[in-house]
Amino acid sequence: MGLSALALLILVGIGFVLYFVPLGLWIAAFSSGAYVGIGTLIAMRLRRVPPSAIVKPRISAAKAGLELSVDQLEAHYLAGGNVDRVVNALISADKANIKLSFSQATAIDLAGRNVLEAVQMSVNPKVITTLKVAAVAKDGIQLVALSRVTVRADIDRLVGGAGEETIVARVGEGVVSTIGSSETHKAVLENPDTISKTVLAKGLDAGTAFEILSIDIADVDVGANIGAKLQTEQAEADKQIAQAKAESRRAMAVVAEQEMKARVHEMRAKVVEAEAQVPLAMAETFRAGHLGVMDYYNMKNVVADTKMRDSISRSTEPEDKPGGGHE
Repeated sequence: MGLSALALLILVGIGFVLYFVPLGLWIAAFSSGAYVGIGTLIAMRLRRVPPSAIVKPRISAAKAGLELSVDQLEAHYLAGGNVDRVVNALISADKANIKLSFSQATAIDLAGRNVLEAVQMSVNPKVITTLKVAAVAKDGIQLVALSRVTVRADIDRLVGGAGEETIVARVGEGVVSTIGSSETHKAVLENPDTISKTVLAKGLDAGTAFEILSIDIADVDVGANIGAKLQTEQAEADKQIAQAKAESRRAMAVVAEQEMKARVHEMRAKVVEAEAQVPLAMAETFRAGHLGVMDYYNMKNVVADTKMRDSISRSTEPEDKPGGGHE
């Protein structure tokens, strides 16, 4: 039991020493020309920095001919950066003859952008397919356009520059304004490249992290006749307004008719009232001696004679012809 415990203690001690003194990494760094001292490796352990996260990228940089110090890599790691990605980006930029310093690469990485992808986009431009954009030409016909934007990353503008969403939004706005300024939709269908030329000339990549190389209109479809639809809706609205006004006038006419009927009844009542005063007036005339009995009967005879003449004249009037005329 004593020998077993001693052997176990020795093995634990060896493992502890190998943990704090990564001899494998030290040998690899030494043989690769990227020497790192034992004390530096132990200090990394004490600072809770994995030595492999620093030594392996430094070996890759040394093999590619880049001089990067341990302090630079460790400082970037402690700042929360991705050391492997930064070193790979520096190697790719150096091989592609792209000017990229370590400070630029670390700033881009700490800004949240993928610096390796940015370098790859500088070498191999990326094609961004925008969403379908609907716009209406001056003749009222809607067009739906799909465009593809070829962009290249601009290393100098990656920090603080706008991203792909801004490029897509600006291109969509340019397509809408270009189609909207066209006299007819046929002109756009005949020459869709006018859209890309007009939009490209506006310098839409200003303030972004990319350089627009080309804008290609992939597809243009004819949509709805917005102008006719708007005119139809306007006509329907005008019709409803006219109907409302006509209904208002009709209601006012009905009210006026009823008022006239009421006034006619009122006038008839006044006539009846006036006729009722005639016998009273005649009785008063008799009592005052201004009218005699014979005068009264003479007046009655005249009235009867007038009625008879009217009756005879109506009976002798010619009948209407079948066509509506008179003989």
